[in-house]
Amino acid sequence: MKLSNKTVLITGASDGIGKSMALALSAVGARVILLARSKEKLQAVANACVGETQIISCDISNRERLEQSIQELLAETEIDVLINNAGIWQQAGDITTVDTEEIERLISVNMTSHIVLTKHLLPSMRERQTAIINVISKAGVVAQKGFSAYSASKYGMRGFTDVLREDTKDEPIRIAAVYQAGTNTAMFEKSGQQGVPVENFTEPKDLAEVVVFMLSQPEKIWLKEVHVEF
Repeated sequence: MKLSNKTVLITGASDGIGKSMALALSAVGARVILLARSKEKLQAVANACVGETQIISCDISNRERLEQSIQELLAETEIDVLINNAGIWQQAGDITTVDTEEIERLISVNMTSHIVLTKHLLPSMRERQTAIINVISKAGVVAQKGFSAYSASKYGMRGFTDVLREDTKDEPIRIAAVYQAGTNTAMFEKSGQQGVPVENFTEPKDLAEVVVFMLSQPEKIWLKEVHVEF
């Protein structure tokens, strides 16, 4: 896919991996639409991008607000690439120690919200040369002790991605998943977990280049699943 002038919607785009993907994709000529909660952070990312950008300040787990935002967006543009990236972390612990509200929030942000977003965008994407990339995490393929709720959300996204690929295999839309190991972002700190050696993890900008590489392949080549270790 030639990314120049393509419209790319990125969730969780205010920092971390999402921010790095926005910068990398705009640098190769894509028009990026940034979705996250913080309008101020989104604007800062938009200002750092090259070319045309748009921001959508929205809590992705707020179904009514998300659906309204997408309806407004589709009324004025078409999405060529959807990157489902937003996610939150769970502090390590036996499932009996995890608050029910935290479990529900993890599943909602990490899985359900992306399924809902995809549901609303898919009809306008499936008849064209488009792509959906789900940035999932190594936790979607490897069981990690103490992260049962987090892993459930990621294994769920893995299953959703695999079935979505089967559902659209005879259509021009392409579906892919990225299963990355630990990434040097503020996700752990935001959850309240201290002491995670993020400086040893993959840099977001390097992971962003992997996504650009995936999307930039010739028409007859598609990397449907990429595993990234550090």
